[in-house]
Amino acid sequence: MTDAATTVAIPTLAIDAMGGDSGPEAVVEGVAHAVRRGLSARVLFFGDEEQLRPLLANVKTPLDAEIRHADKTVAMTDKPSHVIRRGRDTSMWLAMAAAKAGEAQAVVSCGNTGALMALARLQLRMIDGIDRPAITAFWPTLRGRSLVLDVGANVEADENQLVQFAIMGEAFYRALMGVEKPSVGLLNVGAEDLKGHELIRTAARVLREADPDMAFKGFVEGNDISKGTVDVVVTDGFTGNIALKSAEGAARLVGNWVKEALNGTLNAKFGALFMIPGLRKLKDRIDPSSVNGGVFLGVNGVVVKSHGGSNARGVASAVNMAAGLARQPFRDDVAQTVKSVMQRRREFTESTIVEQPIKAAAI
Repeated sequence: MTDAATTVAIPTLAIDAMGGDSGPEAVVEGVAHAVRRGLSARVLFFGDEEQLRPLLANVKTPLDAEIRHADKTVAMTDKPSHVIRRGRDTSMWLAMAAAKAGEAQAVVSCGNTGALMALARLQLRMIDGIDRPAITAFWPTLRGRSLVLDVGANVEADENQLVQFAIMGEAFYRALMGVEKPSVGLLNVGAEDLKGHELIRTAARVLREADPDMAFKGFVEGNDISKGTVDVVVTDGFTGNIALKSAEGAARLVGNWVKEALNGTLNAKFGALFMIPGLRKLKDRIDPSSVNGGVFLGVNGVVVKSHGGSNARGVASAVNMAAGLARQPFRDDVAQTVKSVMQRRREFTESTIVEQPIKAAAI
């Protein structure tokens, strides 16, 4: 997939229709929901034609869609190595192959995250200068939405990878949200410069010294994510995934508490009738499905991972995100920035090494 191909007015989306806990019904209805909300895209559904054909026939919204039959499905329990060796006839593999061949400008799947990541790296390859991909998540905040990455692709990340995540997150946020200079922060146990381990402090120094064009704000804490203190929050996948799942659980907990409170007494139920518009708005804001869709940044293509348990609304959110990114040439921005930052870092490191003996001699 090239960036020239991603600038088409009406993109083609390759959708793994068989991945996910809710089956192809939620996927097809999710695409239809997105079309009703204004999505303009051609869709290639990959999966069991016998299951998909009647679903498409029964959907009330006209879709510009085609079914590509796949004999098998990647299970949630399948190991990525197994899928790479024996998964060429699965819906996930064939969807990714369509993107590799240039038939589609983006891939969407609710399936096995590890397998999807492995196939993306195998078929689409990595952007030059990027070591590992990172998964993104949009986070509702007091200021709108912030981007958090990585939220699950890498259990560990060294300082170079954190720097790369910051560069990718900045370019991605700029492309999708239209903000020319997004603010970026590294997630840490405190905002002070001396907090955290050496790895994250080194990453902060590199971003300050080697990427002066970035609006880097230093360290942010966990509560800064929901405050919207910065536009892009960077962390490793272990920490990011725990934070994401905790936030989703808290959102559902608050939603259940509100529901219980409004159904507790007759007076509460009566009062709820007058609050319906506001309650609907609250539900939309705290529903994790409204911001569903994790993008695999770093691969040479657009791959969006929808939650495995996504309903139609969640699938629609992921599909809309994929279509929006398919029109944006942000990967060139990532590659150029990574190259320049790493070059500046090498120059800075070399100058520091040269200066050290001179300073020692002067002392």
